[in-house]
Amino acid sequence: MPRVLVVADEPWVRNEVHAALSEAGIDLIDHVDPETVAATAAADDIDVVLVDLQVGSMGGMAVTRAMKDAQPAGRTVPVVMLLDRPADSFLAGRAGAEAWVTKPFDAAELRHAVESVTVPNPT
Repeated sequence: MPRVLVVADEPWVRNEVHAALSEAGIDLIDHVDPETVAATAAADDIDVVLVDLQVGSMGGMAVTRAMKDAQPAGRTVPVVMLLDRPADSFLAGRAGAEAWVTKPFDAAELRHAVESVTVPNPT
């Protein structure tokens, strides 16, 4: 079961993510502090970080860059961004996000984005 860190400070965004992904066999962990995402992802063995474009004082682009800068060699935690408008996709790619969806999103679209970046854990 993939572990997804949901980084959003707006309850409605977290609710939409939970509604879309809770039945997909994904372990969702809510997180509201953008400044501690990289440390939390490493400490909690997170498989994917799902970050809202507008979160706290950093914003999703800065959170994505901080994630990429903090990752040790050999361990990559993919980032899926929730964008406010399609034009933000250019910035999401430049920040290093592996995938993104534009709000409002439907459940299948969000599931596909998360599944597309999730690497199966070897057993």
